[in-house]
Amino acid sequence: MKQLQQTVRKSYSFEGKGLHTGKVSRLTINPAPVDTGIRFRRVDVDMNLYIDALAEYVSSTDRSTTLTKDGVSVVTVEHLLSALTGMGIDNALIDIDNVEVPILDGSARPYIDAIWKSGIVSQDAPRRYIEIPHEITVSSEKTGSVIVITPSDEPSFDVEIDFNSKVLGLQHAHWDPSMEYAEEVGTCRTFVFFHEIEYLFKNNLIKGGDVDNAIVIVEHPVTTEQLEHMSRLFNVPMLERCENGYLNNLELRYPNECARHKLLDLIGDFRLVGGFLKAKVKAVRSGHTINTNAAREIRKLLQDK
Repeated sequence: MKQLQQTVRKSYSFEGKGLHTGKVSRLTINPAPVDTGIRFRRVDVDMNLYIDALAEYVSSTDRSTTLTKDGVSVVTVEHLLSALTGMGIDNALIDIDNVEVPILDGSARPYIDAIWKSGIVSQDAPRRYIEIPHEITVSSEKTGSVIVITPSDEPSFDVEIDFNSKVLGLQHAHWDPSMEYAEEVGTCRTFVFFHEIEYLFKNNLIKGGDVDNAIVIVEHPVTTEQLEHMSRLFNVPMLERCENGYLNNLELRYPNECARHKLLDLIGDFRLVGGFLKAKVKAVRSGHTINTNAAREIRKLLQDK
């Protein structure tokens, strides 16, 4: 039996700060006809300009994935794209009234919880899978990142992360359609190292970051003064470093939640191939740059066929 295309049953709206810009936006996920794919529309700029979720529109991968068309951008699309992919949604129109998708709790969970309350609608057309003719390897000497994409009837994603961190260690995460994306992947939040936060603030990144939407890894010893400063930055009571090396702002949902979040990102970035990929994806030390480069390679390969 062929899998039919699917869309959301009704419109769902979300509001919140963007992680990097700190700008508040209202985002609405709307039903869309068959073969629409995932499309974004900046309703504050041009109601008639649609930005398709395709790798050729990637304009930046600095800590998140940005899509740009005709000078109009949507920043940090990966968590939403991951949620829609994990829930099996083929078609949706995303309206947003500012430049960046809200970070919400740092995972895909808010989207999942909202959409599954009303359900997903099957449409009268078969799903169009993305299939590749041969194995593809994309790598980066600079970062040591490697992604291998192998044709397969059973899609799957595997991630290995290695930040040379004593706290994180070497972590792995896996997802395939036999697993519950909503719990196994979608709930896993973004993360940052304590020593990076000052740099990111000074470089106009994570302006919307707070202690509710990010796991903070405290790799190196920190002083009381540093913790006090961090508490002031986030405007929260005194923070502390836990024995496991994480800041006490959040409790981990999984011991390897950081690897699972990288898996979430990978699934979202790979939606930029233009649909559901029939392949096994194995990624080592992946990030948005190599993820989207790999998606772009697949797009080029398919266009050249």
